Amino acid sequence: MLRLPDPIRNRVPRPIQARIDLAAMRHNLEAARRRAAGRRVWAVIKANAYGHGVERAVRGFHGADGIALIDFEEARRVREAGWSGPLMLLEGFFEPRDLHTCRELQLSVVVHNEAQLLMLEAAPPGPPIRVYIKANTGMNRLGFDPHEVGRVHARLASLPGVRIDGMSMHFANSDRGDPNEGPVSISEQLARFDEACRGIEAPRCISNSAALFLHPPLAEAWVRPGIALYGATPDAAHSATGLGLRAVMTLATELIAVRAVAPGEAVGYGSRFVARRPTRIGVVACGYADGYPRHAPDGTPVAVGGVVVPMAGRVSMDMITVDLTGTPEATVGTPVELWGAQVPIDEVARLSGTVGYELMCALAPRVPVVAVN
Repeated sequence: MLRLPDPIRNRVPRPIQARIDLAAMRHNLEAARRRAAGRRVWAVIKANAYGHGVERAVRGFHGADGIALIDFEEARRVREAGWSGPLMLLEGFFEPRDLHTCRELQLSVVVHNEAQLLMLEAAPPGPPIRVYIKANTGMNRLGFDPHEVGRVHARLASLPGVRIDGMSMHFANSDRGDPNEGPVSISEQLARFDEACRGIEAPRCISNSAALFLHPPLAEAWVRPGIALYGATPDAAHSATGLGLRAVMTLATELIAVRAVAPGEAVGYGSRFVARRPTRIGVVACGYADGYPRHAPDGTPVAVGGVVVPMAGRVSMDMITVDLTGTPEATVGTPVELWGAQVPIDEVARLSGTVGYELMCALAPRVPVVAVN
């Protein structure tokens, strides 16, 4: 049963907090390393480490071979947090002045378009900028088409101020069970990538979380898991625990009120929940302004005092209501878990019509965050 630490209770007016379990981060990284089977691991910490905090991620993933993200400011924070290893920008750079920062912070950058090529060709002399060349194999977001990759590689290889660290691509459908299923299959993308890289001797980086955990090892030097490192599944058909992962973020709070509701009475905005029997309703200090999904339906699981109970009523800005009829011992101050080890974030996301990624990233700034372990 979770009881919030006294320092937190004394510091904020509401009992809500998010706990980041650094031991779970380390556990998930080791699970990824076992799946990698000798391949090196980029730990992806973009979007403020999926809402977990860049500095905490640096601590939790200190055993990774490299760290990958997309933001220059976050890259600087990673260096300031003490990370001296490989550091990659997955979207590369955006304007010529960024190249100075790439050198200053010793970044590897993904090159995926002609504008970046021209900036590199016009860059002033200096230490080599490390690059990954990205091929578009069917995702149709970033990357050079396969027939362009050889030309791009030759142009970059001719520049004394550039060092080519590797080749990359991104799967569109690696969360599908059948690698040959759908219009852009895994096997089709791999064939296009092989075509693009023909004659190029450079390390490859291919697998995201889904490819790493759901499919056999690929011929590559690096993998780059993201969501799996935070204890959520890359595919709703597979539970995170079934993949050997542990929840990193626990969103926890307390009951702030308990009331009796008679049959026929409604609860909350829109009167969505109507009691069919005498019902004990608990009011939870958490709402969509804290990052909880507003569209969570009645029945969404919430753990109250270690017992999973159903949501009862619409999520409001600051509060959630739950049915406590089966938990007569629950009262004001009883601890509540919105997601974590007891309530998988993927289940809350599924019922709310979204994915665990979004819920993690949507954690509101007003929620205090603490690291444990």
